Amino acid sequence: MAPVGKILAGSGLTPNMITIISLVTSILSFWFYYQKGLVLGVFFIVLTGVIDMLDGAVARAAGKATRFGAVLDHVLDRYAEYFIITGIVLGGYVDWMWGVFALIGMLMASFTRAKAESVGGLKSCTVGIAERQEKLIIIIAGSLLTLYYPQALLYAIVLVGIISHVTVAQRLEYTWRQTRSK
Repeated sequence: MAPVGKILAGSGLTPNMITIISLVTSILSFWFYYQKGLVLGVFFIVLTGVIDMLDGAVARAAGKATRFGAVLDHVLDRYAEYFIITGIVLGGYVDWMWGVFALIGMLMASFTRAKAESVGGLKSCTVGIAERQEKLIIIIAGSLLTLYYPQALLYAIVLVGIISHVTVAQRLEYTWRQTRSK
């Protein structure tokens, strides 16, 4: 994304503006899932993911990387996950229980990483079976497969929930191993 970051850095868009645009596209994904516009919901998830990669590239290319920008990016990513999952649930694709199961797992995986790095003192705690992008890819695949197999998105959301909670356990175990001697 570095070449695209260089081009966008000269456009006047700041990294934080791009982060906010990414959130707006996730809200559009919410809206289209809610309105039963499955394909457009998927389109805006993909767009959210692409735009989310650009904010960091622009920050590095323009020399505008800040701690606040990194925090803003992580916080708005969690809101984006909330909007996407909520749209899927409210659109009737998945029962609310499975949506909450997946959403809590996604939030807790992020929270566990943040706490391991801040309170636990780890430099990085990105271990685990799946990161955000992989989870979004599973949701995208489940959404598209729903066009042929009506239960595919349900299975995708359940899988996202499972791997998110497994990631929490992996990050806790990693943090325990890294900090037990300290």
